[in-house]
Amino acid sequence: MFNKILIANRGEIASRIIRTCKRMGIQTVAIYSEADKDAPHVSHADEAYLIGKPRVNESYLNIEKIIEVAKESRAEAVHPGYGLLSENPHFSNACVEAGLIFIGPSGTVIAQMGSKIEARKTMEAANVPLVPGINYALQDNKEAAKVAAAIGYPLMLKASSGGGGIGMQVVNNQEELMKAFEGNQKRAMDFFGDGAMYLEKFIGNPRHIEIQILADQHGNIIHLGERECSIQRRNQKVIEEAPSPFLDEETRIRMGEAAVQAARSIGYTNAGTIEFIVDENKNFFFLEMNTRLQVEHPITEEITGIDLVEKQIRVAAGEALSLKQTDVTYKGHAIEARIYAEDPTTFFPSPGKISYLETPEAPHIRHELAIHSNSQVTPFYDPMIAKLIVKAETREEAIKYMADALKEYKIKGIKTNIPMLINTILHPAFLRGETTTDFVKKYLS
Repeated sequence: MFNKILIANRGEIASRIIRTCKRMGIQTVAIYSEADKDAPHVSHADEAYLIGKPRVNESYLNIEKIIEVAKESRAEAVHPGYGLLSENPHFSNACVEAGLIFIGPSGTVIAQMGSKIEARKTMEAANVPLVPGINYALQDNKEAAKVAAAIGYPLMLKASSGGGGIGMQVVNNQEELMKAFEGNQKRAMDFFGDGAMYLEKFIGNPRHIEIQILADQHGNIIHLGERECSIQRRNQKVIEEAPSPFLDEETRIRMGEAAVQAARSIGYTNAGTIEFIVDENKNFFFLEMNTRLQVEHPITEEITGIDLVEKQIRVAAGEALSLKQTDVTYKGHAIEARIYAEDPTTFFPSPGKISYLETPEAPHIRHELAIHSNSQVTPFYDPMIAKLIVKAETREEAIKYMADALKEYKIKGIKTNIPMLINTILHPAFLRGETTTDFVKKYLS
């Protein structure tokens, strides 16, 4: 087992990884930018190193500097968390070349799944269900129009690289496609350095349901059930729950088997997530694979009792999974709400100083915090400042716990999306389990 791990991340996920490392008796190394010198994760770690200026490309994305700190601190492994460099194959490879263990899959696998077009090709070969579409990059909007006519509208125009909804747009006719193509291609190039675009059939009124998988270096692969992640704004998740209120047991089993097959087809190791689009008739289609820990991983931990970060570390250290598929059991219902420093109506970021913070405390509540009173929420990073997780015996009870906890949350000095989260949790459609990806647009706009 490792003696020391560097966490190549910031905020609540860095603190969360540190917590598991401490329980395992592993020393931790934090990195921080000038803007994060007073951030909680800095004080939580055993050691902390200034990595650079506030902007991410001058700090948290500086691969050379991070490797330098890892060597200086004598860390043996690097945990990338999520976001930032977590799905960067160059970072994974750089760690290996420096003699460090990267707590995640190989750079080759990250690159393969990082391209949505290549991922589609791979999943097609593995007989994993796909949304009808193409598996190659479109040359221009004229070719896009020809392909669109053959598939039929409505369609989803997508960037092959990246995520977060950037470069993605629903188009209902050729006029919309022609207008959308160049703009989304430029955005994809600006954000990801890759302007490759492709088309998929748009699945109306869908759900976004993902399967958590774990794979070791000895060929063992299991899944830990599903998470319902359909409540989104700007194509980004804000509320997740496990299990899904929509799936029946037969569909749940088939999706789990498909996820394991997807992971096995690429020789995957460590924790990962297979994301599916699910239509009204419970037909499911591969969306993408996230080759890292997910923001919403705590709800899986809550209903399975399995510490995913610990499993990641043990797999990276070469240990075989101690669990078989039949050992995985589920108990209760868990919901996570992402609390953002943003205007609850426009969803625009709301940076500033937090003058007061008070969080509700109870046995059924779990917090993952990136802030404290007097924290400065800067414009340099993602505006998510906390995650609130609740667990109960039933979905109805979990919803009540979540609504009550959100009402008791007190954050002063900045705007947050808490009012929007409360409105969602208590909406009759949410209570009925009608959690499709257009929920926010349909009911809260």
